[in-house]
Amino acid sequence: MAHHAVKKTNAMRELDRAGIVYKLHCYEVDENHISGVDVAEQLGENPMQVFKTLVCVANTHEYVACCVPVGNELNLKAAARAAGAKSLSMLPLSELLSVTGYIRGGCSPIGMKHAMLTLIDCSCQRFDTIFVSAGKRGYQLELSPQDLVRFCQAQLAAISAEE
Repeated sequence: MAHHAVKKTNAMRELDRAGIVYKLHCYEVDENHISGVDVAEQLGENPMQVFKTLVCVANTHEYVACCVPVGNELNLKAAARAAGAKSLSMLPLSELLSVTGYIRGGCSPIGMKHAMLTLIDCSCQRFDTIFVSAGKRGYQLELSPQDLVRFCQAQLAAISAEE
């Protein structure tokens, strides 16, 4: 992939401001293959180390960002328990941009439009670094899970199940 000047995303700018070290990885965007597993394969990374960000709505109408490995499903019941809510449902795709400022395939837990509770699957602790979206399709950030948890003031919880 040609390395043209990368326009910094909100997520990158926020990490820069906080002094958090990250590494940017770029990949080709293929509209037919935008699953996280496809991204992990393109990057040559372990799909358990690449996290997708799924935004949910609690029964209280509060938003909750859930980060789980790309090869796993989000366990909505476990996530609701971790969020202290009766139930969670997936945010309708049509509302993703207005709530987060991001589009499907480019949703990052960092730099969202609205602050929200962030839950990160505790499996992230198995790795020195994990990958999350940089806030734009084609860009992934690699950083330490501890830095991500601290920056997002996230809670670690067992919220995923293998597909």
